Amino acid sequence: MQGTAARGVLGVPDFRRILLVGLLVSIARWLEMLVIGVVVWQQTQSAFLVAMMTLLRLLPMGLFGAFLGVAADRVQRRSALLLMLTVQGLVALVLAALALAGVLAVWHLGLASFIAGIVWAADNPVRRMMLGEVVGASRMARAVSLDVVCNNASRIAGPAVGGTILAAAGLGPAFLLCAALYGLAVLAALRLAHRSKVEPRAASVLRDMRESFGLVLRTPGMAGVMIVTLIFNLFAWPVSSMIPVIGQEQLRLGPDGVGLLAGMDGLGALLGAALLVPLVRPAWYRAIYVGGTAMYCGMFAVFAAITSAVPAALALLLVGVGSAAFAAMQATLVYTTAPPEMRSRALGVLSACIGLGLIGFLHLGAMAHWLGAPTATMVIGLEGICALVLTRRWWRRPRED
Repeated sequence: MQGTAARGVLGVPDFRRILLVGLLVSIARWLEMLVIGVVVWQQTQSAFLVAMMTLLRLLPMGLFGAFLGVAADRVQRRSALLLMLTVQGLVALVLAALALAGVLAVWHLGLASFIAGIVWAADNPVRRMMLGEVVGASRMARAVSLDVVCNNASRIAGPAVGGTILAAAGLGPAFLLCAALYGLAVLAALRLAHRSKVEPRAASVLRDMRESFGLVLRTPGMAGVMIVTLIFNLFAWPVSSMIPVIGQEQLRLGPDGVGLLAGMDGLGALLGAALLVPLVRPAWYRAIYVGGTAMYCGMFAVFAAITSAVPAALALLLVGVGSAAFAAMQATLVYTTAPPEMRSRALGVLSACIGLGLIGFLHLGAMAHWLGAPTATMVIGLEGICALVLTRRWWRRPRED
């Protein structure tokens, strides 16, 4: 029965197209993040600046996430998606040109990361909202789980390919590959037949944004979802930016080795998400969500304590399993908990909560500067587990289930 439901989701042509767009964009995104992290470390030897590159991708979520959730209801989502993909492709082409000319600077990478962050902030209220629209709320969990499978397959392919190309050919070809991937995503998006329903709204954007945050406080179960999201993005997600640093500094790996290492949590997430597709049940959503966050934090702390490449890779494999559990349930819980007419705005608030993770990157970057990347990673992982324990009364309240 579960397998039949999953096959039913894949039988929707537009779902497959949206899934392909997500896969291509994710490969390009993880490739970019790995390449940028390695290059910034090589040029500056600053773990703080490496963390800041990922922070700049998150900053637009905190600044514009709620706005983009409201705006997404006022435009045709297919058109918005095409604009997002085109902007990312053009940015990748500019970076490739600067790299081939030998004038690429760290500030160029920072600006590109910020622009990419604006597009990333729109992914939940645009592309993931389209997933729910084409398959329906009852199949949203499996749709998102399959999307997470694709995303995490890209976390294997992106870093591995990025590290290999960076070592063999340099920066220019790596960014040219990113541009090509975005171009293919545009072609897939052009084939979408789905058109979202756009209704004129009398309320101002600012009023709708205020109502979006009020929704989180009023809807039973929603506050707990957002609290766990905040914990993940403050104490868990930031540590992924330390993989290039720990890989080079503590494990003594080259760019290609770092790429393979960074792909291990993607492999674990791929395996974890693949298990969720046939096994996930609505009654388990919240436990999977919180448990995945705890596993991510705990196993990253273990990873940071290891000084040998193979055990470190195995720890990252388990990090990936936790990541899949968290990611698959995050958008699913928001989509299924929010009233239908408020789903896009609720997903915008989710993006805003994700964007607040920039505080975690600042925290981690400062600790990495003072204590070193491995110790800072261990500390912040343990902080995340403590935060989950302290907020238990919110995400475990009976009225949320």
